[in-house]
Amino acid sequence: MARGNGNPAVLQTIRADWKRHWNIYLMALPVIAYYVIFHYGPMYGLQIAFKDFQPAKGIWGSPWAGFKHFESFFNGIYFGRLLKNTVLINLYELLFGFPAAIVLALLLNEIRSSMFKRLVQTVSYLPHFISIVVVAGMMIDFLGRTGLINQLLASFGIEPIDFLKEAGWFRFLFVSSGIWQGIGWGSIIYLAAISAIDPTLYEAARIDGAGRWKQTLHVTIPGIMPTIAILFILQMGSMLSVGSEKVLLLYNPLTYSTADVISTYVYRKGVLEASYSFTAAVGLFNSVVSFILIVAANSVTRRLSENKLW
Repeated sequence: MARGNGNPAVLQTIRADWKRHWNIYLMALPVIAYYVIFHYGPMYGLQIAFKDFQPAKGIWGSPWAGFKHFESFFNGIYFGRLLKNTVLINLYELLFGFPAAIVLALLLNEIRSSMFKRLVQTVSYLPHFISIVVVAGMMIDFLGRTGLINQLLASFGIEPIDFLKEAGWFRFLFVSSGIWQGIGWGSIIYLAAISAIDPTLYEAARIDGAGRWKQTLHVTIPGIMPTIAILFILQMGSMLSVGSEKVLLLYNPLTYSTADVISTYVYRKGVLEASYSFTAAVGLFNSVVSFILIVAANSVTRRLSENKLW
């Protein structure tokens, strides 16, 4: 039987929950408002990806263009290079940067001296708080032809290398500097997950004769596996997203072949050339692919294990 006023039991449950936890709902309001205003609200403007947007005419007044901008991007001479560079940089970060924080957390967990452990944690956390602009400036100074690295190479009789002007070095430098800057901060969540593991599991492992290595292999790693799975799924969702700030600060026309990524191309086309519809189409393509990747990663982890994001 249809009920015009909804299910009374459900409405009563919602009212009771609201009365009991009204303060929690009130605390959540700013977060909800933030996402509604700054994340869901701007989705209204996605339609300019299908139009020849003209600021004077507004979104509704601009003529319809269909999939013209998508076709222009896919058939463009830079599409293959942009996609390859973006995927490769993210793949290297996934293969080397993602496990790095896990390994550091496991190593810190094995340190018995609390003073030395705090020292290592502090030193490894500090680079996270350094501005990307400062990090890029440090890299330019250290890796320049007369920089510190080349001075050290010269002392061994090795010819100077202009690292930032050779395309073959860019991906390595970008990924390695990112690992250096984020490894300590990324290990915090794994250390928190390790601290939540039941100590009796370690005691049982020791009774069974397991050493530190086997305890790590059979207790610590399985204990943090749900955290690893969730962060892996989120990492997969950003496979087509590379921060444009650092790339813009480090790349130059000589390294475009390996450094130019989708986000920097969007910056040049959208900001410098004012091609708003084209860049909206590229951004929409990026978001759709990222959504597909995160759903696929969640499905795979759910089938292989009981760990999943939803």
